[in-house]
Amino acid sequence: MAKALKIAGGIVIGIIAIGACNAATNDSGTKTGTDGTKPATASKNNSPAAAKKTQVEEFTACVNKTGTPTEKTAVKHVTKVTGADKQNNILDNAEIYTDFTGGIVGPHQGEGKLIASAFTSCYESDNGLVTVYDKDGQILSNAQF
Repeated sequence: MAKALKIAGGIVIGIIAIGACNAATNDSGTKTGTDGTKPATASKNNSPAAAKKTQVEEFTACVNKTGTPTEKTAVKHVTKVTGADKQNNILDNAEIYTDFTGGIVGPHQGEGKLIASAFTSCYESDNGLVTVYDKDGQILSNAQF
């Protein structure tokens, strides 16, 4: 029994050590490709000026560069973006808030879907979900990214 407890304790310590090493070597939380490089996304711009941009500014800049005309129009209603800057590819959850009203059955559900689609074009994750909300916190749309 004592030998089994020693082995179990050693396994637990080993798992904790591996997790700590992983956290220490990959504290940025960004996705890297198989060649060790980071993907080109709107949130990963290396210029000093870009480091000061808010998540809303980064997202709208990406959409203004690569989005469709209707996506660009819809994104003008974005008031807040959270979760786009920190990704771990396990369960990435980004939230986009807008000044629209009416929720998923209201008149702006289509614009919510356009915003979610634009987000998926700008950001990548192995297991991400972006949710778009109206100004009252009701869901307009969501999409995997």
